[in-house]
Amino acid sequence: MKYLSDYMEEKQTKLFNETGTFFAFSDKQFKEQYTEEIKYVSLGSGMITPKKYANKVIETLYKIHKEAILEDLEDNGIQGVIQRELENYEVYYTNDLDPVTEALKDYPEITQKDIINIYQRNYNKSTKEL
Repeated sequence: MKYLSDYMEEKQTKLFNETGTFFAFSDKQFKEQYTEEIKYVSLGSGMITPKKYANKVIETLYKIHKEAILEDLEDNGIQGVIQRELENYEVYYTNDLDPVTEALKDYPEITQKDIINIYQRNYNKSTKEL
């Protein structure tokens, strides 16, 4: 099953290539990738983009994220998405639903009640497999 990042990766890479956006976590990495004539801005988390493309990058990343959520729901359904995240965050070991709730907060059709119901429904089955 694909993760949300899988749905976004190709479109993000295309956007980064089109706009000259790159990631740098040190001055050395920045100097290896920048072009002297271009003014850059940091968009956080090491993302650097030419200033003239900053708004486009932000807006397009937001759009890519929203579209990826819809694709994920279409491909996997609410139950599949929630179950994937329950397993990804090892909730059947930790019994902590907070990471799943946080990961799915932007999914408009998924509620905390949905997460709890699917967790409870699958708890006994998942713990027997341990």
